[in-house]
Amino acid sequence: MSIPGGTPILEVKGISKHFGQVRALDRVDFEVHPGEVVGFVGDNGAGKSTLIKIIAGAYQADEGQYFFDGREVHVHSPRDATSRGIATVYQDLALCDNLDVVANLYLGREDCFGLPGPLGLLDEVDMEKRASEVLKQLSINIPSVRTPVASLSGGQRQTVAVARTVMWDARVLIFDEPTAALGVAQTRQVLDLIKRLRDRGMGVILVSHNLANVFAVSDRIIVIRLGRRVATFDVREASREEVVGAITGAQFGEDDGLPHPAEIGA
Repeated sequence: MSIPGGTPILEVKGISKHFGQVRALDRVDFEVHPGEVVGFVGDNGAGKSTLIKIIAGAYQADEGQYFFDGREVHVHSPRDATSRGIATVYQDLALCDNLDVVANLYLGREDCFGLPGPLGLLDEVDMEKRASEVLKQLSINIPSVRTPVASLSGGQRQTVAVARTVMWDARVLIFDEPTAALGVAQTRQVLDLIKRLRDRGMGVILVSHNLANVFAVSDRIIVIRLGRRVATFDVREASREEVVGAITGAQFGEDDGLPHPAEIGA
């Protein structure tokens, strides 16, 4: 693994966020480069979810700047983030179990021909062809693109959710605890896919409590604690003990019993 240089594809600077009197984030910086996997770790309530939701457009920062491709932008909604190629794969995946793989990949963006509007006919042949091509490009092994999502394994469902973002030109992909409910084989399937996304030049943010998985695929690890970015590690040089020390505060001689800021949604 190597750490890319140059201009980050996505960068936020000085991000602060309050919920009433509670300070969830305090002047946090974060960046990810093209072709880089950044592991984003911290204890429960540290501020991970709040920052990710700001990046994804679900929350608005009280202070700070947001840059994409080196230019300052304003992201006021998830639609704004998606339109710039920033996608999030949440734990619930947002898939429709009763629909097949093709229908899930095209949900809300179906190809139609014939009459305009709702009277048009679905171009099932073209959609199936493109869906198969995307899965092949990502080396995703699905029995058939006409397989109902409900019958897929947890790892296969994760890969379908990822393929949907790639199909619609995502350039930054955020994974929120992608292996939390997966077995060993399914976890390996998802981690291998993350590596392939990095090889395609995407910026990948991996939010996880599983440090073994984070070390397996990340180039850098950013640690957030008590609403602040406290450490950044090059995975090639860091140890798991150092990262755990940053997460708990032991590395800085802090009391592990310090209260965490109450973070909404973390």
